[in-house]
Amino acid sequence: MNSTEYIKHVKRTESPSFDMIEPRLLHGIIGVSTEAGELLDIIKKSLFYGRTVDVAHVKEEVGDSLWYLGVICDVLGCTFEELMDENVAKLRHRYPEQFKDVVERDYAGEREAAEGLKEHYSPSPENS
Repeated sequence: MNSTEYIKHVKRTESPSFDMIEPRLLHGIIGVSTEAGELLDIIKKSLFYGRTVDVAHVKEEVGDSLWYLGVICDVLGCTFEELMDENVAKLRHRYPEQFKDVVERDYAGEREAAEGLKEHYSPSPENS
């Protein structure tokens, strides 16, 4: 097989449904991924090149990540507070006492614990 044949196979199996994703959601998710890569690069340079971790740079990249997460929250019609509460509820279900390796996770129970909080929130006026 050569690269032309391979690309023909790629095109045959590629999804044609790119319009299924809302562009702002895609922008936010790609942005979070990009910022995660920048954070990872800071750690890589520390681990392998002996550079000191620049805390100000880390904070800048975390701030950029929050910006993209804000875009995602707006698209999904939720708040950071809702997601924080749902995450804590999920983790409390998964680790009732403290962190430990979980042999068999209860995905349904975790989701139920996190989603049980939704009744405490109402959509913000901007997103309704």
